[in-house]
Formats: sequence, C-alpha cells, structure tokens
Amino acid sequence: MSNKKELKISNKSDRPDNIVLRDHLLIEKAMEYEKRLPSFMKDYFVYLKSSVAVSTRAAYLEDIIFFCEYIVNESGLTDKDDIKNLTVEDFKNIKSRDVNLFLGDYCPRYYKEREDHTFVYENNNRALARKKSSISTLFKFLYRNEQLPINITDGFNPIKLPKPQPDAIKRLDIDEVMVMLDAVESGEGLTEKEKVYWEKTKLRDKAILALFVTYGLRLNELRELNISSFNFSRGEFKIYRKRGKEVLMPINKTCENVVIDYINYERPKSEDLPEDVQDALFLSLQRKRLTPRAIRQLVKKYTSICMHTSRDKGYSPHKLRATAATSLIQSGFSIYDVKALLDHDNVTTTQLYAAHKKNIKRDIVNNFEWLDEKEEVSLDGIQASDNNNNNNLEANDVNIDTEADIKDENQE
Repeated sequence: MSNKKELKISNKSDRPDNIVLRDHLLIEKAMEYEKRLPSFMKDYFVYLKSSVAVSTRAAYLEDIIFFCEYIVNESGLTDKDDIKNLTVEDFKNIKSRDVNLFLGDYCPRYYKEREDHTFVYENNNRALARKKSSISTLFKFLYRNEQLPINITDGFNPIKLPKPQPDAIKRLDIDEVMVMLDAVESGEGLTEKEKVYWEKTKLRDKAILALFVTYGLRLNELRELNISSFNFSRGEFKIYRKRGKEVLMPINKTCENVVIDYINYERPKSEDLPEDVQDALFLSLQRKRLTPRAIRQLVKKYTSICMHTSRDKGYSPHKLRATAATSLIQSGFSIYDVKALLDHDNVTTTQLYAAHKKNIKRDIVNNFEWLDEKEEVSLDGIQASDNNNNNNLEANDVNIDTEADIKDENQE
C-alpha cells in the first residue's frame, strides 16, 4: 500500500493553482534528476535554479544524466559502476575528443536493451545541439567554479543545423481554415462514431480551434487556460508563456463569443466539478483538464478534414501557430506586430512566415501605380483610335492585353 500523501497547493501568489502545480511538478522532476547525479555537481544545481527556466533546468539535467551513463557504461573513461559515484577527478580526465565522440559517434544512433526487446534511438542535429548545450553549460560552470583546471568546451565540434526553409513550413491556407471551422460547426467530414462525441464537444472544439488560429497559442498556453483567465468586461485574457512570462491578450469578438458559448451551453457547471478542475477551461468528457495528447488528436482530426487527408496526416497544434502567423502577415500586419503576438524570441523566426506571403511581387506593383486612372483611360482611347484608323488590320489580329490576360500570363 502506497504511503504517498495527496499533494495540496498552498498558493499565496496571484498565479493560478494549475500553473503553480505545473512548475512544482517540473521542480520535483529536476530534484529527482539531481539525486541521481554525483554530489560534486551540487554548485551547478544551484546555478541552474537561478539562471534558467524550470523546464530548461529539467531538460539539462536529463541530458547530463545521459552523458554520465555513457561515461560509465560505454566510454572506458572511469572504473565507476554508477553515475552517482563519479568524481570531479573522473571529469578532469574527460577531453574535448571524448565529448565529440559522444555527440558525433554515439548519440546519433544508439541501442538500449529492455526486457525482450532491443530499442534503437536516433537523434537529429537539433537534438544533438541541445545535448551539446547541456554538456557545455556543465563544463563551463565547473571551470568557472574552479573545479576543473581548463575549459574544454572550446574544442567541442560544431553541430551544423539545417537552415529553416520557408517552403518547408507547414500551415493551413486561409480557405482551409474556413473549411476546418465549418467542419467543427456542422460536423461535416466526421465519421458516424466521431459525430457521437462531436455532439457533446463541438462548442469546446470550436473555441479551441478559434483560439489557436487567432492567437497562435502554444499547446500548453491553451491547455492551461482557466475561466478566471478571461476578463470579458475588459476584453482581455491572461496566458502564461515560456519561462513563466505572464501576458495579457486582447480578445476579439469571435473568440469571446465561442468561449462564452462553450462555458454557458456545454461545459459542466463549476460547482458540479472536482475542486482541482473547477476553474479549468477546457475539459474532457471525463471532466478532467484536457491532456496534451487529446488536444493534438482533436487538432489532427479537424485539420485532416480541411486538407482531405487521413487523420494521422492531420496537422499538430504547432502548425496552427504557423497558420496564425502567415495569415496575419498576409492580411498586412508587420512582422514585428506578429512577433509580439506570437512571443518569438527573434524576428528572424517571424520572417520565415513572411516569406509565405503569396503573389508578393504582384501585390507590390499593383499598389504602386505611376499613372492615375484618368491617364489610363486616355491611353486606351489613343490605342482604340489607332486601331480604327488601320482599315487593313483584321479584328482577330488585334492584341489588347487586358488586366486578366496579364494576370494569367504572370501565373503561367
């Protein structure tokens, strides 16, 4: 019988309980990782607490555990049989070459024996770059903390990341967004089995999709929304970004209406719910806060309908984030406005979506006319007069380019 006590949140901050609980669970995860690592890294653990986000801290420690397991089990660099027993002397024996072999030879493809199966794991360059970053922070800190005599990170091999290509960004076109929203409204494109659930969740699903394509929210930003996140009288709602940033977002009339409809007509009344989800906005049919997996499946289902493909080929919530970015830019908003809305760290990320703006050359020249309308008419009159004066010219030989002809030619 488990002696584990039920966790209760004593929240004295203005942050909602679910956000406090989320961060608490990440901290607990990081602390469990720390218990598995050698004691000489204690100063490094303290450094991470004050210098990086909670999620980053847990990710770094997980990567370092993986590296230490390699040192113990694969490298031959130590005689220790457990990563907990590694010492700073063992780390003094590690050279740049050893880390490069780990990142370049072992990590890209490695095997793990588990029960009756052998699992094959692969890491692409982006994953390798993250592991390199985690290991680099550790070795740099140990050097600055005077635990290592030299800084070996200068000898780490560079990891080339593929340059993001605008054409590779997957997103919905504006007309596909309209088809998707119509599908959640009417149920068209759903199977008979899906319609059974749709009848009970269509207002919830519509609100979720509208928020995704309007604001480009990240999955967890949407999942963590509460009823108390919305202040309809002031026309705004609060979200919690990465690294704990608290942001107020203005709410437009469309999103306000779909959220209110869901709360009033479909979501269970708060007083009928367990205490821990009374404030949660988006609930499952089991009356629990929606899981990330459930939200992904929901989005894949409706995006597959508008793209006329199978459910497993539907898009993820992050593709709706890309959809919001490209749609806003195509509507004329600057990349700096879109950067602010989507919380991009760097404007170059937003510029990738700007590259998707269709017919940009035609839009530029069509909106930059040197001749006014009256002058264009007079030129047409001159052309018509010249044609009438040429009696030998057959009608089917006359070549007058209309605006539609020019557009068709440009498209070809």
